[in-house]
Amino acid sequence: MSRLLLVPLEDAVVFPGMSLTLAVDTGEEERVLLVPRHEQEFAAVGTVAEVTDRVRLPGGARAVTLMGLHRGVAGAAHTLPDGRLYVEVEERSDEVPVDGQTRNLEREYRAVVEEILELRGDNGRVSAFVRSITEPGSLADTSGYSPDLSFEQKVKLLQTTDVTERLELALGYQRERLAELQVRRRIRDDVESGAERQQREYFLRKQMESIRKELGEDDGSIIEEYRTKIAEAGMPDHAREQAEKELGRFERMGEQSAESSVIRTYLDWLIAVPWGSNSEERLDPQHAREVLDADHAGLEDVKDRIVEYIAVKKLRLERGITEDRRSGAILTLIGPPGTGKTSIGESIARATGRKFVRMSLGGVRDEAEIRGHRRTYIGALPGRLVRALRDAGTMNPVIMLDEVDKVGADWRGDPSAALLEVLDPAQNHSFRDHYLDLELDLSGVLFIATANVADTIPGPLLDRMEVIRFDGYTTSEKVAIARGYLWPRQLERNGLRPEEVEISDELLRTVAIEYTREAGVRQLERDLGTLLRKTATRIASGETSAPIAIDIAAVRDALGRQRHFQESAVRTAVPGVATGLAVTGAGGDVLFVEATAMTGKPGLTLTGQLGDVMKESAQIALSYVRGHADELGIEPSAFEERSFHVHVPAGAIPKDGPSAGVTMVTALASLLSERPVRHTVGMTGEVTLQGRVLPIGGVKQKVLAAHAAGLTDVVLPERNRGDLDDVPVEVREAMSFHFAMTIDEVLSVALEGAALSTASI
Repeated sequence: MSRLLLVPLEDAVVFPGMSLTLAVDTGEEERVLLVPRHEQEFAAVGTVAEVTDRVRLPGGARAVTLMGLHRGVAGAAHTLPDGRLYVEVEERSDEVPVDGQTRNLEREYRAVVEEILELRGDNGRVSAFVRSITEPGSLADTSGYSPDLSFEQKVKLLQTTDVTERLELALGYQRERLAELQVRRRIRDDVESGAERQQREYFLRKQMESIRKELGEDDGSIIEEYRTKIAEAGMPDHAREQAEKELGRFERMGEQSAESSVIRTYLDWLIAVPWGSNSEERLDPQHAREVLDADHAGLEDVKDRIVEYIAVKKLRLERGITEDRRSGAILTLIGPPGTGKTSIGESIARATGRKFVRMSLGGVRDEAEIRGHRRTYIGALPGRLVRALRDAGTMNPVIMLDEVDKVGADWRGDPSAALLEVLDPAQNHSFRDHYLDLELDLSGVLFIATANVADTIPGPLLDRMEVIRFDGYTTSEKVAIARGYLWPRQLERNGLRPEEVEISDELLRTVAIEYTREAGVRQLERDLGTLLRKTATRIASGETSAPIAIDIAAVRDALGRQRHFQESAVRTAVPGVATGLAVTGAGGDVLFVEATAMTGKPGLTLTGQLGDVMKESAQIALSYVRGHADELGIEPSAFEERSFHVHVPAGAIPKDGPSAGVTMVTALASLLSERPVRHTVGMTGEVTLQGRVLPIGGVKQKVLAAHAAGLTDVVLPERNRGDLDDVPVEVREAMSFHFAMTIDEVLSVALEGAALSTASI
């Protein structure tokens, strides 16, 4: 035991091997005990230090330089009269262990310390110092030099007198420091890397902005430009929030990011939608009627419906009635080609003061064409509706959905199913486009759909539409359209003035009857264009001078020989041929049903591309004629060992429909009774095995086709009597209509040698 002067160290720890200078007076003592103290509490173990030098400080104070020797365990304390404190000390020098565990700890400690020094950027001096220490106890004490250890950790290291335990403790401390330094280094590297990249991108963007400014291509920041556009776009809250969110992503990732172009395209589309823009609608029913009459002849049903729509909307607005989304109009114009379905959409837009956009749906098979692609796909775009709104520049345009009956479906989806939401006034106020992923209000849009036939439109979709039928024009209407619209338009297209070429209404009628047999006027306009091109060529080449009066010779020269003839008289001159009336995608048409018989095995042959319905009608017709042979004046032997053949000419054209039964019965009855069918009679209707005549559709189109073919008598089912109201007055006055309940009444009108039915008008 030694008795040494106690020198307290406030919140400081001195380890063996350390030297320090303290402003204390140790008297003549050569050795002292340095004990750490914290809040008047002394550590149990201190460091025995040797006084190596004494100095006098300015002012007369004394100071000593001390060198730590080894550890000392403090015991009993004694205070001298002069106030100095002495303690009994058990001096503990380090015993060098010889076990392999200590050596392993020593090697591991050195490795950890060197890695720490490497992370700290040591210049080699500290590493050399550590390598120079050979004693394990002194090596462990080097941890006390670290400023990263707390006072408590240093005291604990000082109080550990066992060398192996002290190495383990020091190694634990250094491992903690190493882990902390590695995390700091990784964070610093990430930050520096990110900062360097951002700084590089920043300088590059600044350089690009400067270049663009020099070229006059960019006057400001792209981000600010988008922010300004979004603020001025008039978006609803949910759309603006989405736009600002995407703009924030774009700003964070920078313009050079691979995804930046995708975000910019999306923002461009969001801004392109005319969110807050609406055309000022003109709600004047009288003005609308004047515009529609000026642009189109006939089509009274369509004009009346548009005028009604405008009038109702005007009254609701004037009387302050809240807008009802279910009151929107979804008009569907169904009729043959060339009857003006598409062009009337432009007139409706002009009459109401709205913008007009046309969407052709013919052949569309991908649902994404309507709803848009999802943004996860490469090359994704919004649907056609969003593009139509962008093109119109307003949220309340007139959108023409052309050829809605020709929409297809395959593995990419069913576009007609997507149209269910678009064309439902109760749903389209919240239509969601997949690309924008936002709800669009389509309730202000006036949708007008067109189709040639209603059969191919899916039932649920047709149920949402208000159908207005275009059944074609009479010859007089075609002449009026040609005079008022087609002729002036073709004059302008062919560089001619109205005073240079003249044509009479009679020649226009000749062109309509002999060169076109269609429900619309498209072919008629083509023929008039051909006629005027020939005339323009003659004037331009100097063969003749204006004015020119078109005559029949000029018509034959330009259009060739007559294309269509009234052949009913020739075709029905022999027994076994009857004139039927049908409806096709191009309007009404006249079909000749031919029947013949031959000796051979009994049977029935059908030709002419007939569908299942017409094949069944032929079977029913033959069965009815055989079952009522006596009533029809047919010998029973006429059916023995004979086969029958029913043919509908134009075999390359598919034919089907429930309206050919009475025509087939008439053809077979005419064949077997050897009485020809009157050449002025056309007929339509389905027949049962009992001989009842069933009603059919398309009366107006069939009657117009009969009138164009030169027929004067038409046989219709009795239950279709009310449908004659749709037939133009001039056609009703020029023809006789016979209504039949049974096939006997049909035959009494159709066959030669029988009195006409009394059920006629």
